[in-house]
Amino acid sequence: MNNHDWSSRDLAVLWHPCTQMKDHEALPPIPIKRGQGVWLEDFAGNRYLDAISSWWVNLFGHGHPYIKAALKDQLETLEHVILAGFTHEPAVRLAERLIGLAPKGLSRCFYADNGSSAVEVALKMSFHFWRNAGKPEKTRFIALSNSYHGETLGALAVGDVALYKETYEPLLLKPITVESPDCYHREPGETWADYSRRKFAEMERTLAAHAAEACAVIVEPLVQCAGGMRMYDPVYLKLLREACDRHGVHLIADEIAVGFGRTGTLFACEQAGIRPDFMCLSKGLTGGYLPLSCVLTTEAVYAAFYDEYTKLKAFLHSHSYTGNALACRAALATLDLFEKENTLAANRLLADAMAESAAAFEDHPHVAEIRQTGMILAIELVKNKTDREPYPWQERRGLRVYRHGLTRGVLLRPLGNVIYFMPPYVITPDQIRFMADVAGEAIDIATKD
Repeated sequence: MNNHDWSSRDLAVLWHPCTQMKDHEALPPIPIKRGQGVWLEDFAGNRYLDAISSWWVNLFGHGHPYIKAALKDQLETLEHVILAGFTHEPAVRLAERLIGLAPKGLSRCFYADNGSSAVEVALKMSFHFWRNAGKPEKTRFIALSNSYHGETLGALAVGDVALYKETYEPLLLKPITVESPDCYHREPGETWADYSRRKFAEMERTLAAHAAEACAVIVEPLVQCAGGMRMYDPVYLKLLREACDRHGVHLIADEIAVGFGRTGTLFACEQAGIRPDFMCLSKGLTGGYLPLSCVLTTEAVYAAFYDEYTKLKAFLHSHSYTGNALACRAALATLDLFEKENTLAANRLLADAMAESAAAFEDHPHVAEIRQTGMILAIELVKNKTDREPYPWQERRGLRVYRHGLTRGVLLRPLGNVIYFMPPYVITPDQIRFMADVAGEAIDIATKD
């Protein structure tokens, strides 16, 4: 079987995520035969550097021997068991490990299957907490503009990217939306911290006005990833935690995309020195091997549901594969690698290499900004650098970048007109330079007319 054979069979039966399938008439899906380290290989032997960690999940490269060995070992004993009324070693050990690593005070772990499901759990837990606490009037959520929290209906509702949300508006609950502290919009000479502080004033006013009806504020700490890798300063999170405490509103930290070292610390919230009431984790949790997510929360939240069965206070949310043993074992192996390889320190050097490799784009006439938080670097393409006029979305400049990248052996998947690097942590400085060189070529091609 060759690339064409597999692509043809695929298009006869599959419907791909986040894809206009008609695009595949001109650009067939690329069948991948194997992965090793940062590389993906198709059936013709072509290799592609995975610059986006396969949708931000793969931390330690494809085919990592340590994670593979852990999964093979787990297969010998237990693949899965119902987690209602039963338990197993990987689920217990992983919960213990995560609680030990998370901000102090997060002491309970509730498993789910994926990032959107974790957000659903956190939203429902917060709403249900206030109901159990005798405050049923607290039913609304506060969220940031340009945010993204997933595509199941609850998670979609508290997001604010029209491309994903607009079609389904009639089905969605109505959050209270506060303008994002996205530092792309800061004034010339204004620091990220000053701008983030200034933008917090609207959140403070919103909390003061709506605290009586609000369950929680939900945010993506430091980086709004699907919203174009827009970034803000940790001071916003610090001010938000203080304000939520003053107004009696929960804080939900959606660390699904930014957790596990992406921002330079294990969890992004650490950079603000805060502890949310709910922390949602997924993506890198298993190193990119199996779907798994969890919500970490406090003893106070847990206690609000702990009562006699007849009081009907239990949290009855469930998934068939909750706490899957194989996925938990992959996550444990992933956490082992953070310790064994001193990953966070190594990532600081890789982040520096990414910054150096992208510095050449600063003077490009169609690059408005290069921004970076840890192992996430984004390059914003614009039609006019002087006034930052964006390219019309219909021109699909990012698709031109994607297509050129593939011809040169690099998987870049821009978010609209934003090119970003979010590679596995096993990437080398030489591979980073190659990735950036190809991105530079792609930018020139995408902006030449």
